[in-house]
Amino acid sequence: MPPPKEMDSVLTSLPLRIGAYVPDDLLEDWFAPDAGMSPPSNTALARATSYGRSFECEFKYYPERREGVFWKWVPAI
Repeated sequence: MPPPKEMDSVLTSLPLRIGAYVPDDLLEDWFAPDAGMSPPSNTALARATSYGRSFECEFKYYPERREGVFWKWVPAI
């Protein structure tokens, strides 16, 4: 299942330096279903990165927190 349309809206309107946090089980469901998780597959993480870029967002996965974060990068900080 792809990310819900509401997530598109969240990333479109995301203020600079504010993050949108997504648990790893949803990352796998949205970006690489049937690939397994714990940790999320490289496919899921690569697709999440690409998805974030389509909204001018950065993406990073934090295994210790078991979540990924999308945020808008601020130049010159």
